[in-house]
Amino acid sequence: MLIPHDTRIALDTVVDLVNTAPESELPRDDLRDGLAGGSEDGLADVAALYAFAERHLISGVGTLGEKDLTAVRDVRARFAEIFATPDPRAAADLVNRLVAAAGTTPQLTDHDGYDWHVHYFAPDASIADHLAADCGMALAFIIVAGEQERLRRCEAPDCGHAFVDLSRNRSRRYCSSRTCGNRLHVAAYRARRKEAAG
Repeated sequence: MLIPHDTRIALDTVVDLVNTAPESELPRDDLRDGLAGGSEDGLADVAALYAFAERHLISGVGTLGEKDLTAVRDVRARFAEIFATPDPRAAADLVNRLVAAAGTTPQLTDHDGYDWHVHYFAPDASIADHLAADCGMALAFIIVAGEQERLRRCEAPDCGHAFVDLSRNRSRRYCSSRTCGNRLHVAAYRARRKEAAG
């Protein structure tokens, strides 16, 4: 699957945003299935929102306040719903509503050493609208490509982090093969050894 650079960056941003949610904000189906997010909110305060914006090089942020924090948390919850729904039509409806509310204004731009790419947010948009528009359009790209099943949650029982499966055969099961995947493989190996020895 060929994904443009700016879309890949937006997908990485939306995954990180969704993964800042505490366990209490995961969709009910994820909680019922035993999946767990972090117990603390990764966007606990305005300072954490600034750190998120800096980590993802979000341009034109300006001064942020509690109103911005509340709005970004709301966008985060909508993105979590998109990751939770298995139905492409429902996911498309969620994306459409999110992007429309952001007042999408596509513009070609080349800044900060990047080649031409599209920004979907309006000039001087709030950080919440910026995220809703750019990340929403990245998710729209996945849905249009018929690849919504690539929007997943980690299958490790104590994780549940969101990720985009960009493997060739859509076989990725864990948010990280080095952490969750390796930990579960080691646990399964130890269990087999214990059973064989017992």
